[in-house]
Amino acid sequence: MFRLQGSKVLAVDMTGDAVKAKNGSMVAYDGQMTFKKLTGGGEGIRGMVTRRLTGEQMTVMEVKGQGTCWFADRASEINLVSLQGDKLYVESSNLLVTEAGLRTGTTFTGLRGASQGNGLFTTTVEGHGQAAIMSDGPALVLRVSTQYPLIVDPGAYIAHQGNLRQSFQSGVTFRTFLGEGGGEAFQIRFEGDGLVYVQPSERNTIAGDL
Repeated sequence: MFRLQGSKVLAVDMTGDAVKAKNGSMVAYDGQMTFKKLTGGGEGIRGMVTRRLTGEQMTVMEVKGQGTCWFADRASEINLVSLQGDKLYVESSNLLVTEAGLRTGTTFTGLRGASQGNGLFTTTVEGHGQAAIMSDGPALVLRVSTQYPLIVDPGAYIAHQGNLRQSFQSGVTFRTFLGEGGGEAFQIRFEGDGLVYVQPSERNTIAGDL
């Protein structure tokens, strides 16, 4: 159903089924398609309350029909993630398309989410199916094991999945060495067993430069 055409365009073949996609990300389609705007960032009352409290707004559209749709967003690299009943935690700005059967929601993330200006919550995707996430440059997928925890710069973090615990620690970033740091820097520490997706380009975040 999901197939990459190059690294920056996602083609989705549909036979009467539907997908949920970032609003405005459809670049072309053939066949017969219908489009419906949805309210994203979480489903149900909890999602509505979360968005109102945090200001996080993720505009999503449902695409349904027969044919092929092509999706892209600002020439970002696209990465496919297969979920087998597990949960994916992803920054809302990095989520491109999910199969309609996957459930989306919000979860509390603490300092990291707040420091990126996305509120104290991040988007979750759960169930069986495929999701497409975006990165600024080719994403690096890093394995975390019980023997080897992983430290990530908040500005490079995209998503994670698996049985992982995250915490925050003070540390040093390259900006500190370059004399661009304005104070103590923070990093995300992942422990457990799972995967973390990072991009080779940092967002401007307060977390990396508090």
